Amino acid sequence: MIVRWGLAGLPELLAECGIAAPLAVTTPRWAALGLPAARTYDGVKPHVPSSTVAAALRAAEGADGLLAVGGGSAIDTAKAVSVETGLPVVSVPTTYSGAEWTRRYGVLDEERGTKGGGSGAHLRGILYDEELTLSLPRDQTGGTALNALAHCAEALYVEGRNEESDREALAGAALISRSLPAVLADGEDRAARRELLQGACHAGAALQGAGLGLAHAVAQALGGRFGIPHGAANALSLAPALRFNEPVAGAEIARLGEAMSVDDAADRAEELARLAGFERLRDLGVPEEGLDEVAELAAARPGNRANPRQASADEIRGLLRAIW
Repeated sequence: MIVRWGLAGLPELLAECGIAAPLAVTTPRWAALGLPAARTYDGVKPHVPSSTVAAALRAAEGADGLLAVGGGSAIDTAKAVSVETGLPVVSVPTTYSGAEWTRRYGVLDEERGTKGGGSGAHLRGILYDEELTLSLPRDQTGGTALNALAHCAEALYVEGRNEESDREALAGAALISRSLPAVLADGEDRAARRELLQGACHAGAALQGAGLGLAHAVAQALGGRFGIPHGAANALSLAPALRFNEPVAGAEIARLGEAMSVDDAADRAEELARLAGFERLRDLGVPEEGLDEVAELAAARPGNRANPRQASADEIRGLLRAIW
């Protein structure tokens, strides 16, 4: 993966990746940047509805690459098109989601209200610029940063863990835990924003190297069923997932805490979530009667199967009720 910093270097990065006439996959907000693209698809929507992937696929005809600009939804849309077309992807993330690092992607089945997806996107490059995150609202800042922290946590104990992803995870956790409070206190703090983006970069590399666990399985089920933002769902799911895994991954979770300079990693994750404004699922519009369905959906997800302690639907139901 080619990684560069600074929006001014985007034309050079595209050329380095062999892309001369990309389709920009984005929203109207970022399309207004004047992106170096031959054409633009600006119909990206949260959770990547299958209809938007189909529209982006039609728009990609004649393009020699995909330029994804935005959060996880823009990048996942581009990745879904990449799998269908074989086109290379260059991503310019404007949140801390980490989607730019993994070949996997999620797509919302609009009729069933469930999140599916696939893998195999042709990723070529990433360009980061903290200036693009300065206007990110507080809830999206906190939510996507906590999603990145969940990538770090899970990389340390999921089935695919390895030494390289461990290093990335610990570096990312340290940066995120240190910089997120400063960014939430002052969203215009460029130094803190850059540090948080660096942490998200490490978190994305950890995700790519290791994979996802229980917290993400729960967050994906919540998002697919009730449409709540993926970051917000992860912000609430991470602490209970860490506590659930403690009996079988205590040493790994202790390393996470050490990286964040705290004694209790789950308590720190919960503290950061509350600082970002996330306290209860009910506040996000999740009805109590929907918890049973979410528990069943989460239990069947790959993240739960890769978790060091696979959770039953009943156990997940208990975790959900603790944060409802």
